[in-house]
Amino acid sequence: MKSTSAGLLLIIGILLGIGSNGTLTATLMPDDYVWNSPSRNSSESMPLGGGDTGLNVWVENGAVYFYMSRSGAWDENNTLLKLGRVKVELQPNPFKDTSDFEQRLRLRDGSMEIKASDVSLRLWVDVFKPVIHVQMQSKSRHQLLVSYESWRYADRQLQKGESQQNSYKWAAPAGLEMRRDSMEVLDDKLFFYHHNPKETIFDITARQQGMEQQITTLYNPLAHLISGGMLSGGDLEFKNVSDGIYARQSFRSWNFSTKRAVRSSTFTIALHQQQSSEPSVWKDALLTSCKRISNKDQKATADWWKSFWGRSFVHATGDAATITRNYTLFRYMLGCNAFGTAPTRFNGGLFTFDPEYVDAKQAFTPDYRKWGGGTFTAQNQRLVYWPMLKSGDADLMKPQFEFYRRLLPTAEARSRTYWNHGGACFTEQTENFGMPNPSEYGWKRPESFDKGIEYNAWLEYQWETVLEFCQMILETNRYTGADISSYLPLIESSVFFFTEHYAYLASERGRRKLDGNNQLVIYPGSACETYKMAHNPVNTIAGLTRVLLTLKEVKTNHPEYTSGSLFSLHQTDSLLRLIPPMPVRELNGHAMIAPALSWERINNTEVPQLYPVFPWRFFNSRNDTLHHARNTWYHDPDVQKFRSHVGWKQDNIFAACLGLTAEAWELNTLKLGDGPHRFPAFWGPGFDWTPDHNHGGSGMIGLQEMLLQETESGELLLFPAWPMDKDVHFRLHASGGRVVEARLENGKVVLQQQGK
Repeated sequence: MKSTSAGLLLIIGILLGIGSNGTLTATLMPDDYVWNSPSRNSSESMPLGGGDTGLNVWVENGAVYFYMSRSGAWDENNTLLKLGRVKVELQPNPFKDTSDFEQRLRLRDGSMEIKASDVSLRLWVDVFKPVIHVQMQSKSRHQLLVSYESWRYADRQLQKGESQQNSYKWAAPAGLEMRRDSMEVLDDKLFFYHHNPKETIFDITARQQGMEQQITTLYNPLAHLISGGMLSGGDLEFKNVSDGIYARQSFRSWNFSTKRAVRSSTFTIALHQQQSSEPSVWKDALLTSCKRISNKDQKATADWWKSFWGRSFVHATGDAATITRNYTLFRYMLGCNAFGTAPTRFNGGLFTFDPEYVDAKQAFTPDYRKWGGGTFTAQNQRLVYWPMLKSGDADLMKPQFEFYRRLLPTAEARSRTYWNHGGACFTEQTENFGMPNPSEYGWKRPESFDKGIEYNAWLEYQWETVLEFCQMILETNRYTGADISSYLPLIESSVFFFTEHYAYLASERGRRKLDGNNQLVIYPGSACETYKMAHNPVNTIAGLTRVLLTLKEVKTNHPEYTSGSLFSLHQTDSLLRLIPPMPVRELNGHAMIAPALSWERINNTEVPQLYPVFPWRFFNSRNDTLHHARNTWYHDPDVQKFRSHVGWKQDNIFAACLGLTAEAWELNTLKLGDGPHRFPAFWGPGFDWTPDHNHGGSGMIGLQEMLLQETESGELLLFPAWPMDKDVHFRLHASGGRVVEARLENGKVVLQQQGK
């Protein structure tokens, strides 16, 4: 079914300019999310978090449980560790009678309240300090029992398949172990931590990939990393240690209780991460940080969340209410890693739970998630971060930008080591220390095979995805005016790699470095993971062109950025002339965008031929005069065959960007519909894991594009792919610091404003 709202765009686009100096309305704060019955297990948990810490909270058999996760808590094999499970009980137990039970996520202030009878438990995570707070209030007296539960109480050999959670993936060496944590009770306080040895998977990978001579100069986030914390409460005292089983996994429990029955009680769990060979150094730093805990912290956290919600919102009624609610819940989950030392992972973020509830065949510990803990897959990560521009959350993008900036020296060292040329070579799957995943690189590879290339049919020659993060950085400047000078070396070196490397490959094949038009020959390339051994893949060409055009625009607007940069404005123009045109083809009389000039095989189901629509935005509902993009959507047989709403599929985004209202509505309704678990934004596993964050991110993007788009000239298009019979109210961001608010009621725009 073909459908478009294009006829409305010009009229509404003109109207949008009327209120350019208008005052935005009061913030539409999100509703609380409430359950009125306990849960069966951890798969029915509710997310809670702040700063860089996430909890999965649920009530089961009369006890409150929560898992603790923190950004960057990697072990020596590069598993992203849970920091333990906490169990809270009350005697007498108010949660046995569930007639008045309530578990309430207060999105407005970032807290959670669990109530039954006359008892209230309030949990919140400090946004500015890695501290978890639990507060009990009751009209009657109860004894509070608190247990810290760990499944890492002893060294343990990993089971077959379990190493999918770390960098070994399917190729773990025989006898690979997960090393135990350390637990110590001192003065009724529990210290718990995991301490990595000096040698980790980082060292093994460097030797595997011929980087051992640079090993002392490369970024290494794993050596001697200590991740853990301290559980303490003013009226808690240590009782004993016991053993148990949860979700088929054995655990050991350190048990505490209040000395007597009380009406109120509070305990905290302060977390700390540090690279040190001495646990005593880590412990001293943790205790020092605890001294900064203040009775003003809760208000500061609540104020941050209030400000967060004030940036943007999308709220609909009727049959659109579910998708806007789930958009909001997922945005909240992204907000819980605002200040992480590592990016929010696409395969679960901070909120994974016991894996047997995702896949009964993978009954491993709560640390498990498929596709690794410290391995970052760029095609998936990008979908987590693109929506943050329009939601006004550009500050949340810093962990992802810093990830690449830290790894720039390693990426440049790879180019020098393997090919003796300049530029930064970032692979599609990049470890948190900058080298390709060792199992994807290949443990059994021919000696003669190019050491810079992954010996992998899906990932070979795929290194263009870094360009999307370069563009995100540039767009952050265009949207917010943020100073991005520290990231310009990353952007320029990433582009420089392509001009250097493909000239190098051409000179290896023949006498000339360029083709007959004095342009690069991008071969071998890769059009996503789909069209392999590609010649001039369209996603690479569109990406290089867009990044260079935006870089030129940003430098023109900020002359100070040209000082000390790799490219002058004149050189940027010269580089643009090196980029070949986007390939097109004709099938059955329809001119359309081609994946590449040619390719040798198809490996996956991505559709790079529509990447010029998104993320590169050369085609939209207003700019498709030759109908290349829409013809590609409707008539390319692979595009039709691969269409889906699941996981990282982005057909919902393409449809919205092209103004195909009926298709965009159908796909985004499927994408942002309730997930398979009790918390509706726990989607997945899709192609990856649960909660599927690239599913949620692509859903956010698709919904945003239905409501607001921007042309290359900066014209804002209101409701370009939104059904005009569905009421909606939104506030979103655009370039130039513009904040757009609009409300659609009964087919009419009754409120529209634009401000800064």
